[in-house]
This record gives sequence, structure tokens and C-alpha cells, in this order.
Amino acid sequence: MIKITNLTVEDVRFPTSKDLTGSDAIHTDPDYSATYVTVYTSDNSLKGYGIAFTLGKGNDVVADCIKHFFPMLIGKTIDEIELNIGELWFEFVDHSQLRWLGPEKGVVHMAVAAIFNSLWDLIAKKNQKPLWKFIVDSDPETIMKWLTFKYIEDVLTKDEAFNILQNSQMHKEKRIQTILKEGYPSYTTAAGWLGYSNEKIIELCDQYMAQGWKHFKIKVGLDLEADVKRLELIRQTIGPECSIMVDANQQWNVQQSIEHINAYKKFNLLFVEEPTSPDDVLGFAKIKKEVGDVRLATGEACGGRIMFKQFLESGAMNVCQIDSCRLGSINEILTVLLMAHKFKVPVFPHAGGVGLCEYVQHLCMVDYVLINGEKDNKVVEYQDSLHEHFIHPCIIKKGNYMPPKDIGYSIEMKQKSVKDFTYPNGEYWKDN
Repeated sequence: MIKITNLTVEDVRFPTSKDLTGSDAIHTDPDYSATYVTVYTSDNSLKGYGIAFTLGKGNDVVADCIKHFFPMLIGKTIDEIELNIGELWFEFVDHSQLRWLGPEKGVVHMAVAAIFNSLWDLIAKKNQKPLWKFIVDSDPETIMKWLTFKYIEDVLTKDEAFNILQNSQMHKEKRIQTILKEGYPSYTTAAGWLGYSNEKIIELCDQYMAQGWKHFKIKVGLDLEADVKRLELIRQTIGPECSIMVDANQQWNVQQSIEHINAYKKFNLLFVEEPTSPDDVLGFAKIKKEVGDVRLATGEACGGRIMFKQFLESGAMNVCQIDSCRLGSINEILTVLLMAHKFKVPVFPHAGGVGLCEYVQHLCMVDYVLINGEKDNKVVEYQDSLHEHFIHPCIIKKGNYMPPKDIGYSIEMKQKSVKDFTYPNGEYWKDN
């Protein structure tokens, strides 16, 4: 029996603040960072890897929190973990002392996400499959045992969830073949960081259009007049056939949101992301009432399924942006995908960060094959940086994510990258 023998976590930080990659109206100098968990087993050839994503300072706080959970896993067998992954997940999020720091949100929930991301990587590797394929190959009865419905059964019952999973079975093989051939559409954020000059953004839009992208997300929020001028330039550059979405990153109050969004309407936006506080469900509902058919997107900062439940049930969320490291890994992500499907809200996963593209490629495949069956009117975020640090980086063809074929959850980093960028004693950080 293969057992877990040890776990480690490293504070890995990349200096993206140097070129303002990731910059927006609120996060002006992000250093894309990851708490990098490694699970060691009694089989030296079998290890699991997982991350939670941060913007630099505080990465060590998440890493320290992760260490508190390690004793709960030492000595467990991989078979035992796979069989009881749902019960084990709830033991972690319902920890009698650590849950006080949440519950089920914030640093402690990100710590749980990092650990369970590594466990799902381990389970998929044990079964010799990419994680998305392992999930869609599992039968509905098994998947139901992974999930928690606590606090959400008033909007999604177990029977409803099971029926969604069961009904997809007859279409599953056809969807798998479609996704293997066509991939899953993406949009690029890499052309529109707020710290970039207009000239650089136009140059990047031209570059990405030549590579097949048709959807572009632009950061806005500091200056309405400057935003409008930039959007005019971008619309002139990409033409009427391509889509623009904007992201204010929580910059405005409710009234400001209404004013800015109405000023942007002439650009025919696909959606407006995080105009105000990501916790303000009622505020989003007020904004939606005043901006008409403009779609509002949010979710990347939602700490758990309860926030998604409120946004979805209220109608305040028109585009659901799950995050692979805020939600508590696959166990919770699947419940949110199921809720979104019930409320007919499309899922556009968030991937603006190190490792997030590698994660969301699996999630969009699962959503398409196992739950929703739609991809033509949906796009997943893609940002073009730091992929060179991963052993199996995501593959994009003509603006589409291609299904990963490497076994596991695609997050294993190159040893040199971990060594060089571990903070504060890595080779890069010792000299800076």
C-alpha cells in the first residue's frame, strides 16, 4: 500500500512587478506567487503537487497555514484518500480550530485548496490519467461522494446534482472527442494590463489577433476619460467582430459602477468584471438593474460556494468566474459548476496568475464534458506569462486551450524554477 510519508511547502515568488504584468486598478505592483505543496509517498516515483496563488507579500502566511494541516495526512494510503476524498475534505474545512479563521474562506481556505489540489494531482497520477479525464471517466455515484452540499441544498439538492451528472453520460464520449479535436475557446488578458502604454496594448492586440485570439480583456478603473479613449483605440484595432471585456478589479462603488459601465456601452462589451466589492451581492444587483443588458462577471475573489450561491440565486452574477485556488479544490469547484449550470449562468474560469492557466484547462474540460455541454459562447481566461516554469505547460492553438494529456493536474514546476524563485533565499531573491 502506497502511503504519504511527508509534505513540504515552498514560498515561490516571481517578480512580475518589474514589468507590470498583472497590474490593475487595485493591484498596482503584483509579484505572481505560489505556495507550492509537494506530497511525498512511499513510492519515490509518485508525488503530488499543488498551489495556491497570491500576489507576493502574504504568500508566506498561506504557506504557514498549510503546514498546520500536514499531520492530518501523514501515514494515510493513497487508496484511502481516493476512496474518502469527500469526507477528508470536510474534515479539513471543518477543522474545529482552524475554521475560526474562515470559515471556508480566506487564507485558511486557500491553504485547503493548495493541499487538495496536490491530492487530486496525486490521485490522477495514481490512475495514470490527466485529472480532467479521471473526473469525467468517474461515474456519477462516485463523483457525488466527493461533494459537499452543506449550506447550499436550498438551491441545489443532491438529487438535482446527480441528475445533471447522470444526464451528461449519454453525451460524454461525443463531447470528449469534440474537445480533443477542437479545444476550448479562451480570451487573453495579456494585452490589457493597466500598467501598459496604449502603444504596447495596440501592438499586443495585433500580435494576439495574428495568433487566433478573438476575445480581449482590458483593465480599467482609474480614469473614466482615459478608459474610454483606450477602449476606442482597442475597438479600432480589433474591429467589430472581436469581443472586448473590461475588468475594474473592485475599484468603484455602486454609483460609480453604473456611471462607468453606461459610458462603456457603446463598445459592445462581452462583460464587465468586478465593478465593485466582490462580496456585495446586493450592490451587484443594483448595478445590474441600472445597466440593462450589460453582463456582470465576478467570482475570482469569492471565497467559497456560499458566495456563489447568493450571486447565482439573486441573478446578480451573469458570468461565473471560478478560481482554482480560492475555492476548495475540485470538491467545491464541482458544486459551483453544478449550481451555475442549474441557473443557466456560463462559467468563464479566472486564470490571471501563475499556474492558474494550467489548472483551469482541466476545469473547463470537466464543465463541458460532464456538466454543461456548451463551449461556443464561453471563453476561459488565458494570460501569457510564466508558463516556462512548468514541466507540462498548457497548450494553446489558435486561441483555444487544448486538453492536457499529461497525467495529473499539470502544476509540477521545474526544480530550477523552484530553487531560483523560492523566497527569500532563492537564487533570484538573494540578489534582489
